[in-house]
Amino acid sequence: MLTNPLLLTLIPLIADLSRDLSDDERYRRLLMALRQLLPCDAVALLKLEGQVLVPLAVDGLSADTLGRRFKVDEHPRLNALLNNNGPMRFATDCELPDPYDGLVENHRGHLVVHDCLGCPLYVQEQIWGLITLDSLDPSSFGKVDLSTLDAFASLAAATVMAGERINLLARNAEDQRQLAEIYKRAAGSKHNQELIGQSSSLRQLRKEIDVVANSALSVLITGETGVGKELVAEAIHKHSPRASKPLISLNCAALPETLAESELFGHVKGAFSGAMSERSGKFELADGGTLFLDEVGELPLAMQAKLLRVLQSGQLQRVGSDSEHHVDVRVIAATNRDLAEEVRNGRFRADLYHRLSVYPLHVPALRERGRDVLLLAGYFLEQNRARLGLRSLRLNSDSQRALLAYTWPGNVRELEHLVSRAALKALQTKPERPRVLTIDEDALGLDSKTQNHAVSAIDSGASTVRGRDLKESIDIYQSSLISEALTRHQGKWADVARELGVDRANLNRLAKRLGLR
Repeated sequence: MLTNPLLLTLIPLIADLSRDLSDDERYRRLLMALRQLLPCDAVALLKLEGQVLVPLAVDGLSADTLGRRFKVDEHPRLNALLNNNGPMRFATDCELPDPYDGLVENHRGHLVVHDCLGCPLYVQEQIWGLITLDSLDPSSFGKVDLSTLDAFASLAAATVMAGERINLLARNAEDQRQLAEIYKRAAGSKHNQELIGQSSSLRQLRKEIDVVANSALSVLITGETGVGKELVAEAIHKHSPRASKPLISLNCAALPETLAESELFGHVKGAFSGAMSERSGKFELADGGTLFLDEVGELPLAMQAKLLRVLQSGQLQRVGSDSEHHVDVRVIAATNRDLAEEVRNGRFRADLYHRLSVYPLHVPALRERGRDVLLLAGYFLEQNRARLGLRSLRLNSDSQRALLAYTWPGNVRELEHLVSRAALKALQTKPERPRVLTIDEDALGLDSKTQNHAVSAIDSGASTVRGRDLKESIDIYQSSLISEALTRHQGKWADVARELGVDRANLNRLAKRLGLR
């Protein structure tokens, strides 16, 4: 009969290596086994991407931890673990800040981690990431045999490699080649914003991105203001065969009508007053790559016709020139408008709409993504922690519940602004800079101001919208929300845009369409 605790823990994991499990389930079993082998308050599996450690699975840490991105150069403990050849325990009186301070769920009244153990993971002799263990009890790991964790780390690395190989086998040979190139480029690139979340709607969106990215089809990304349409465009480009070529972005809403043609197609010297030299347009700059046209529904009809011609023929003329240039550009467009409705109302060309929306992608609103709000909050908390020079920045349980209960009319952008504002407010209430700064519900400001106004707008408009179609109901709700905000801010549109978490130019256009300006 087996009595060795290490063997009893490892045998089920060895059996899992050949099973077709999801990554989430594979990593969940791995961390459960680790906590069984080495009892502690929290464990985490982190993958190294460039110079950033990304949590793939956690157990015992707050939900927002999965959304955080730990920059190695900002976290000396994680850096030390990566540069160690094997397991490492930090002294209980170590002065290096712990990245998990304040994030352990069952903190029993105190927030600071007292015992920390970790081990680097190597896959095919290359550093892949880390396993970390943390405890609030200073004596938890004092008698731990580090060779036990080293043996576990070897199996953890095998688990990771098995999962990645199974994922690769699910693709054809061409997909494998392109995926390897993408990972190679990503490993050497600076970490940027990403699509963060685990909700079913976001998982489906990621699948759609994987499907369309490898094609040459035009994509029309739709969704409310602030949902992250530009991030979706970046993800499509990053996973496409054009990833080594430029991604050029153009906000059509910010284009003065007189300069729109020059911005898109370029101009020659003397083409118009102020054209002192030749200039390439966005299409030429994106040649071989991708052109992202944000807020494409804002283009005037005359400009839409010229854009359609280039999309159909691949030929363009600079303003003031008779010669044509051929460009090879994939176009991704985005809008928060219902373009089909705009076509019916004669404000958008039907032929251009069909040319752009060969593959439509809808980005879900934040209120439709459940607990993703906590992961995104964690991402923004980590950004603000570094920006404010804090050792730890966290949400208490009441503030987490408030975030989950809110309807987020401004979506992810509103959440980003709210977290930044709440962190500053929470810091201002402290006479001295704390080691762990906790954001409470009052600092969020959702209960007494924005949230109640949103709820009252819905309640007051309920009888008005009853019996109407969805678009009319949304217009009525938006009008009520904006009108109430205008009253509170005495007609100051900049303050209204700030409260609602929307771009001021977009708010002005929406207000005009709703007849509020």
